[in-house]
Amino acid sequence: MLLLNPKGNYWFLKGIAPYSAGVVAAEGYEIVHARFIEPRGLDDVKAHLHSTGRPLDALCGIEIRSPKPFTFEGFIEFNGTYVDVLKAWGLLLDGVNPIARTNIAPEIGAPTAPCIYGFSYTIPSPRKEKSFVVAGAGELPEGSLNPEDVIRKGETSSEALAEKTRFVMGLMTARLHGLGVDWHQVTTTEVYTIHPMASFLESEIITPMGKAAIHGITWHYSRPPIETIEYEMDLRGCFTEIVL
Repeated sequence: MLLLNPKGNYWFLKGIAPYSAGVVAAEGYEIVHARFIEPRGLDDVKAHLHSTGRPLDALCGIEIRSPKPFTFEGFIEFNGTYVDVLKAWGLLLDGVNPIARTNIAPEIGAPTAPCIYGFSYTIPSPRKEKSFVVAGAGELPEGSLNPEDVIRKGETSSEALAEKTRFVMGLMTARLHGLGVDWHQVTTTEVYTIHPMASFLESEIITPMGKAAIHGITWHYSRPPIETIEYEMDLRGCFTEIVL
């Protein structure tokens, strides 16, 4: 379900309480992607938006780095705290969270507490091309936070990882189509796993990416945010990328 956030100047795919499945800029706007050279806090995101003259409502994507993967119970608890912050900022739309999110745990150099690695926001723009962000997803069916639904749970063989990857690529494709875009419009493809991908990289990721394959992939040596999930991806199509 694609819904308009009129104050934020973007459309979003309705997801679950902690995040939307993705966002696409409204006509007359584009999405800027920013990342911190060193992870910071939500107040730094607010300060940057203020410095650019954009309202908090323009915030449409958040990338979190956590110390380690949560249990399913711990993840739900963390999400409650996170959503409370968004509520306090007045960013929910009729009780629905419009902001896309990725949350992963670096295997090396992880922070001591959850922090912000990157974020996305809308700005006025004459560009006609669509800009968008697809939220992070692992090998868990859309909308589920049930540990029993994990694809090939507890398995990390090359065959199992290939199946997990194939499933996640399916989620990414469905979310792209839900936003009204396709793989040829993707400018950045990010993969989050600590497992080797060489045996299935071409067949399950690069080839299905189509024209987006010319941009390659960015592999973060990290774990998805929940224990027992082994592989995660997110995507974006952004023409303006900045480092803060």
